[in-house]
Amino acid sequence: MIFNVLIAILILSAVIIVHEFGHFIIAKANGVCVVEFAIGFGPRILNFRIGDTDYCLKALPFGGSCRMLGQDEYLQDTVRDDEDSESGYELSDIEKRNKEMLLKYGESRTLEAKSVSARIAVLAAGPVFNFLFAIIVSIMLIGFSGYDPCIINEVENGSPGYEAGLREGDQITALNGRGIYFAREYGFYRNYHESETLHITYKRDGVKYKTDVVPEEIKDSSYKIGIRFGQDMRIEEIVDDSPADESGLRENDKIVSINGQVPETTDDLTSFIQDSGGKELVVRVSRTAGEREFRITPEIMETSYYYTGLTLYGERVQASPIETIGYAFCDTAYRISSVVEVLGRMVTGRMSVNNLSGPVGTVSAISNVVEESKSDGGFYVFLNILNIAIMLSANLGVMNLLPVPALDGGKLIVYIIEAVRRKPVPKKVETVINFIGVIFLLILMAFILVKDIVYLF
Repeated sequence: MIFNVLIAILILSAVIIVHEFGHFIIAKANGVCVVEFAIGFGPRILNFRIGDTDYCLKALPFGGSCRMLGQDEYLQDTVRDDEDSESGYELSDIEKRNKEMLLKYGESRTLEAKSVSARIAVLAAGPVFNFLFAIIVSIMLIGFSGYDPCIINEVENGSPGYEAGLREGDQITALNGRGIYFAREYGFYRNYHESETLHITYKRDGVKYKTDVVPEEIKDSSYKIGIRFGQDMRIEEIVDDSPADESGLRENDKIVSINGQVPETTDDLTSFIQDSGGKELVVRVSRTAGEREFRITPEIMETSYYYTGLTLYGERVQASPIETIGYAFCDTAYRISSVVEVLGRMVTGRMSVNNLSGPVGTVSAISNVVEESKSDGGFYVFLNILNIAIMLSANLGVMNLLPVPALDGGKLIVYIIEAVRRKPVPKKVETVINFIGVIFLLILMAFILVKDIVYLF
C-alpha cells in the first residue's frame, strides 16, 4: 500500500511540476526574474543557484513551485530594511532572495512590470504545458496499447438503434454535431444525456451515413438499494436518501461481496439485490483504509432508463505513428471537454460537488487503481499510470483556467480586462477580488479535505 501511495504522489507531483515549469520557462523568456524554482515544499534540503534563480529540492516531495519576483505574496511594495532584524522578524530564504533581487533590479524584472501580453503568456503557460504534457503521454499510451474506435459491437433486433438502421461493425464518427473518435466518448455522452435523441453520423464500408436514434424509456420496479455500479464493481453514484446513502456507503467503494457471495459481473450485483425479497443484506466493501461491512435493506424503487440497443465494447486497435499523434490530440481534447462538462454540471446543480476530490482523494484513487492493476502484470500498471497522468494533467490545466481569483484563470481575466481597457484594473479592486477568491478556495479546500478523509474510512 505504501508503494501505491508513493506512485500516486509521484504522478501528481509530476503533473504539478510540469505546470510550474511552464510558468518558469515562459517567465524566463520574457525577462521576468524567477527567484526560486522548487520541487516539493517545506524547508530546503538541497539548493543551488544558476544566475538569479535558486533551484531547490525541499523536504516534502509533493508538487513544486515557481516563485517570480513581484508575483502574489512575493511582490514587495517596499523593500524591508535592516529594521526587520531589529524588530525580531527573521526573513525567510525566499524573502531574502526577493529583497536581494529587488535591490538589484528594482521592479523592472517583476512580472507586473512586463507588458500585458507577456503577463498573459506567463500565466497561461502553466495550463498550456499541462495540455502539452497530456498530449505527449497520450502518444505513449496509444503507441503502447492502441486506441478504442467508436465501433458498434452489438445491435439488438427491434431496438431503437436497429430501427434507425445501425448494425454491428458500423463506426460512429459524429454525435449530435460533434466529432467523435473513441468508444468512451459515446459512453460519456450517453451517461449525461441519456434521454436525448442521438443525431448520429456513422461509417460503413467507407461510406458515411446519417440517422437519428430516439432512446426508449424503460420503466422498472424492483428491489434496489440506490446505487449505480461501474464496470469494476465500484459504486459510481448513490441516490440521495436511499438505503445505500443512509447506510454509509460511499462513491468509489468497491463491492467485495453480498451475503458472502462474490459477484463476478455487475449483473451479478444487480441480481443479488433484486432477488433479496427485501431482506437485509450484508454488503462488504473495500476502501483505502481496509474492508468494511454494511447492513442494508433493499426497498421497492421505481426507476427508468433510456434504451438504444447499442453496445460498444471499446476494444483497442493499433494505429500508425501518424495516426497515433492525431488520436493523442483528440484524446486530450476529449479529456479537457469532459472536465469542462462535469464542472458545468456542478455549477448548474446537476451534479454534486461531492464528486470533487483534493490531493488526499486523488492519491487514494490512484493508489486503488495501481493496486487493482497488479494482478494483470507490471505492463498494465504502467499503462494505468500513463492514463492517470493524462487525466490529471488535463484536469489541472482546466481547473487553473477557471475564472476564479487566486487561480491562473482569475489573474488572466484581470490581464485581459486590462488589455481591453488599455489601463490596469485598480489595485484596490484587484486586492479585494483576490481576497474573496482566496477565502472561497480555502473553504472549498477544507470541505474537500474533510470529505476525502471521511471517505477513506
